[in-house]
Amino acid sequence: MERNKRWRKLSGDRISIPIADEIDRVLQIEANAGYELKACIGTDSQVKGAETEFATVIVFIRKGKGGFMYIHNQISAEKLSIKHRMLREVAMSIEVAFDLCHLFSRYGVEMEVHADINTNEKFKSNDALKEAMGYITGMGFAFKAKPDAFASSCCANKIVQ
Repeated sequence: MERNKRWRKLSGDRISIPIADEIDRVLQIEANAGYELKACIGTDSQVKGAETEFATVIVFIRKGKGGFMYIHNQISAEKLSIKHRMLREVAMSIEVAFDLCHLFSRYGVEMEVHADINTNEKFKSNDALKEAMGYITGMGFAFKAKPDAFASSCCANKIVQ
């Protein structure tokens, strides 16, 4: 993962260290506080004129105690079909998941990759469902799609709106 990506908290506070270092730091704090965490990683995008804005989120759920998240935005001028855009979102999420999975394993944090892809065949994004599911599960990650993919379809979606 590119080390210079600019991540921030939901509050807007910028992360000045590599995201893996920040996640390691926060997982230590959460473990010491006795919280059981679940991590959900997802990406959503929105076409805005000639550009597409992507938002990737790392959402941490403190079981029974709320949660928090980290956000990264990226702009692309590349024109993408809906299927290609959905698979680009999945690739962005997998990149983050792959870079952080050793930390999640170390701290016993369950992790899922969420895809903003509809399971209903009536929606265009469904064309990418099989490829996305194969890509995510083939990397060894738990897969969630709509309506269960809240990290991408709710959290990341709010960032690109």
